[in-house]
Amino acid sequence: MLKIQNLTKTYGSKVAVDNLSLEINAGEIYGFIGHNGAGKTTTIKACCGILAFDSGEIYIDGLSIKENPVEVKKKIAYIPDNPVLYEFMSGIKYLNFIADIFELPKDVRNREIEKYAELLALKDELHNPISSYSHGMKQKLALISALIHDPKLLFLDEPFVGLDPKASHLLKVLMREKCDEGKAIFFSTHVLEVAEKLCDKVAIIKEGKLVVAGETAEVIGQSTLESVFLELSEANKE
Repeated sequence: MLKIQNLTKTYGSKVAVDNLSLEINAGEIYGFIGHNGAGKTTTIKACCGILAFDSGEIYIDGLSIKENPVEVKKKIAYIPDNPVLYEFMSGIKYLNFIADIFELPKDVRNREIEKYAELLALKDELHNPISSYSHGMKQKLALISALIHDPKLLFLDEPFVGLDPKASHLLKVLMREKCDEGKAIFFSTHVLEVAEKLCDKVAIIKEGKLVVAGETAEVIGQSTLESVFLELSEANKE
């Protein structure tokens, strides 16, 4: 579903992502872990076609993000850690705007908006301006906007930040349901306990370089993901 081959991205003299290669299969929840500034967000933005990169290649569902950017973007959804929404719009106008972009028929968009707004307890707020929403409500709205076109691959950058415990639980359930349907999810997180329980596979990145990647159980062994992360972080300082 997602294949990253020798991805390198620099900002001036700083190498943000250094020759990174990863592969995510359909049906997998893949956790991307690293300190602030490790290269997680840069990698995700490159995968979504938001950032150009210096070398390497990214394939989504067999298509190159460089050569087929529009076709690729029809297959994916991306939620940043701090969604920037059109706050002059109401929630429902924003969702219809996104539905227009993906050319969703009226019956499909109405059904999907109703389903996810009800699930995430945002239905009664959809006619209010987004400027009146809390951070958590904006996060929920961004999540609904990402799900209504049923993407094959979902990119999430720190998706649990700002969500209340109930919404956080619902998001975990939704993530697993989507992958059970054959979709895939690639997400970054600092919440290692969540990654340990939720992810089929994990990758740890340090200063733009891949440190370890594989099945979550194999990466952890008899330890915890937090312990492995801290040990690898310290080892790479030497």
